[in-house]
Amino acid sequence: MFFRQPLRSDDLITWAQRRTGLSEFGSTPFQQGLQVFVRACTEEANLSHFGHLATRWDVGRLLSNLLRLRDEETRAPEILDEPIDRPIFITGLPRSGTTFLHHLLTADQANQVPRVWQLIHPYPAPGSNAVKDHRRVARQLRMFEILSPEFRQLHPIKADSPQECSEITAHTLASLRFDTTYCVPSYRRWLDRIGHFESFRFHKRFLQHLQHQAGGPRRWVLKCPDHVFALSEIQAIYPDARFVFVHRDPLSVISSVVRLTEVLRRPFARYIDRPALARQECERWSEAADLMMRAADQEPFADPIFHLQYRDLVSDPVGAVEKLYRHFGLALEEKAVAAMAKMVETNPNGGYGSTPYHLDDYDIDPGTVYERFGSYMTRFGTPPEPDRTARKPSLLPPIGKLSTQTGD
Repeated sequence: MFFRQPLRSDDLITWAQRRTGLSEFGSTPFQQGLQVFVRACTEEANLSHFGHLATRWDVGRLLSNLLRLRDEETRAPEILDEPIDRPIFITGLPRSGTTFLHHLLTADQANQVPRVWQLIHPYPAPGSNAVKDHRRVARQLRMFEILSPEFRQLHPIKADSPQECSEITAHTLASLRFDTTYCVPSYRRWLDRIGHFESFRFHKRFLQHLQHQAGGPRRWVLKCPDHVFALSEIQAIYPDARFVFVHRDPLSVISSVVRLTEVLRRPFARYIDRPALARQECERWSEAADLMMRAADQEPFADPIFHLQYRDLVSDPVGAVEKLYRHFGLALEEKAVAAMAKMVETNPNGGYGSTPYHLDDYDIDPGTVYERFGSYMTRFGTPPEPDRTARKPSLLPPIGKLSTQTGD
């Protein structure tokens, strides 16, 4: 019956408490975000039947994790003493190679990343274990691929893949992750007003739990394009954080991220307004470009930002990593270099397939995009990619013929 009921905040909280047998959430301020998100889903998201069921499950899981985290802290207070020192945050415009770089850095055993299955199940449920949770998440990913066949080509992901930080901050119900998966403009406006400080305070706490289970500190490498919108909050929580900005042709970025967002939202929504989606994404990421320029000009961080061009990353991935390590004064062992080279050889395109889209499907005008991002491209020396302005109208349904190839 729970999954058939309307979305209500109190019902979701009660379900999580009954499911876990726990009642204390601790100090994480999730209640307001939950109320705003539930209202936005009800009034704006145009949820499909699957979207309704999936949203109830997802929010119930997040709340259950909050209860479990608090319970573990009660049992082992030393968890919150775990030091998270000098983490590396990878960010930039989406679809610019940040996922590829994140995955590449896992070849160095000195680095630690949050994995997909860990963020879904940070602790095993009663009667389960890490192996069972890993298998369960793998099955869930396969199910989503059935519902959204294009997803694997656009964003190849497995249960043990490195995962974005927005999946961590989602536990606070104040995360840009929801703005990606749902059309919830009122929720986004609310999030812009309150900021991300509490979300990243929880983010550190979550990492402390993972680190405690792993048996001690290593160097955390974290990734999310949405970090651009929370740079000051990240710095406040992690004063010694180091940042990597990856830059790419904005037309390639917008074209690809609009398609990925459509594919992500499609199973959850009854209808998607493509031109409106494209306008929203262009506005959102042009704002991000302005924030990156401001950060680069002010350099408010413990170490200077490492700027990496997408073209340099894809043309010489290992060389790009070597430059990153030199920039931050890190040691890169030969065995890590060899592991990265093997990773690139095995998956030369990072595991990405070809992405079908046409700019005219979304009413994207290349000239308008380049005008909006002109200062960003000049500031960081980011040129247009070849053949990015030649697009023919698509005469096909939303999932059209092969048109170009992109990767994150």
